[in-house]
Amino acid sequence: VTSDVTSYPHGLGKWVDQELQPLARKQTSFFKDSFDLKSILSELTVHPSARLFTADATSMYTNIKTDVALTLISELIRQELHKPQQPSYTEALISALHIVFTNSIVKFGDTYWRQISGTGMGIAPAPPWATIFYALHEQHFVPKLSDHLIFYKRFIDDIIGVWLPHPNTATDTSLWSAFCNDLQQWHGLEWTVSPLSTRCNFMDLTLTITPTGKIDTNLFEKSQNLYLYIPPGSAHPKGMIKGLIFGNTLRIMRLCSHKGDATTHLTNFKTRLLARGYPLSLLEPLFLQAIQHADTFIMNQGRDHYTPPPTHDTSTKIFLHLEFHPEDPKPQAIHRLWHEYVSEPEGERPLRDMCNSFKERVNLDRLTIAYSRPPNLRNRFSVRDISGRGRDVSSYLVE
Repeated sequence: VTSDVTSYPHGLGKWVDQELQPLARKQTSFFKDSFDLKSILSELTVHPSARLFTADATSMYTNIKTDVALTLISELIRQELHKPQQPSYTEALISALHIVFTNSIVKFGDTYWRQISGTGMGIAPAPPWATIFYALHEQHFVPKLSDHLIFYKRFIDDIIGVWLPHPNTATDTSLWSAFCNDLQQWHGLEWTVSPLSTRCNFMDLTLTITPTGKIDTNLFEKSQNLYLYIPPGSAHPKGMIKGLIFGNTLRIMRLCSHKGDATTHLTNFKTRLLARGYPLSLLEPLFLQAIQHADTFIMNQGRDHYTPPPTHDTSTKIFLHLEFHPEDPKPQAIHRLWHEYVSEPEGERPLRDMCNSFKERVNLDRLTIAYSRPPNLRNRFSVRDISGRGRDVSSYLVE
C-alpha cells in the first residue's frame, strides 16, 4: 500500500472522496462499520433453517479495471449527482475522477512507476470507488434471489449474507450455485465464498443464528493476536492507558449481544494488560469508570433527546505540536504559560482581540497541545529511504 498524501493529486482526491461518499452510502449493500452491522442485525429475525455465509474478494483493488470503472462510475455520477443549479459540477467531478485514478505514480529509489490498471490502495477515494463499482453489479443479481438471499451486505471487499434454503435440496443446490456464479460475473473480480453455516466470523464479529431466529454477535479475536499493548514503562502520555481501556471497553460492550460474553472479553483484556506490566491498582478504577461510561453511551444510543456535548469552534484553536517526552513540562504548565503570557497577559490586550498584518482579528483563545511520539525501534531499523544503500534501482532494469 502506497500512500498518496504527499502527491499532487491528493487534495483533488480528498474532494473526490468527499463527493463519492454520499453515493456509496446510498447503495443497498452499504454499511458503515461493525457497530452499524450489529445494529442492523439486531432488528433481523430469520427462519431457524437460514444459514450465514461470507465472501471475500481476491485482491479487489488491484483487479478493478480502471477504464471500465471510470466509464461506469461516470455514468452513475451523471444520473445521480446532476445539479441543475451547478451545470459544470458533474463534469468537473468526472474529470477529477480521471485525473486521480489515472495518475497514480510511485517513486521507488531513483525510478518512477505509473499504475496503468487497478486501483492504488493508498488513494483517498479508493473505498467509495470500490464500493460503488461492485454495487453496480449487485443491483442486478441480488434482487433475482430475494426469496432466498434474505440478507446481503458488503463492506468494500467483504460480503456477509443470510441464505434461506429451498425445501428441495437439489433446487437449493442449484440456486446457491447460481448465486455463487453471479458473484464472479463482474469484469474479472473473483470471490471466495464460505460454506453455509449457522455461525461465521466476519470482520471483528462472530455471528450466530439462534434457534429463535435472532442473530447474536460476539467479539471475534484472531488466534494469532499477541496483544502486545504498549507497556507502562514506554515513553507515552499517562492518558494513553485510559484511552486504550475506555475505547476497547466501549467496543467490547457495543459489539457483544450478551453481557456474559462482554464480561469474558473484559476479563481477558484486563489479564493481558496485567501481563504487560500494568498494576491492578491502576487498572481496577479505570475499568470501573470505562464500564460506567460504556453503559451510559449504550443507554443513550438512539434516544431523540440525547445530544452530544457541543464542540468548541475549531477556528479559535491554535495547535502546539510537540514530540512527547516524559520529562517535559506537564500540559497544565504549558496551558498556564499560554494564558499568562500569550492569550490573556495581565494589563494587556487579549490575543483574540488583536489584528494580524492583514487587519483581521486573530480570534485565537484556545491552545491544543498535539503530541507526536518520538522515533521507536521500528523507525530506527525499518528503513524506508533506500537512497545511498547499494546500487540505484534503475540499474536493475533490463531493456
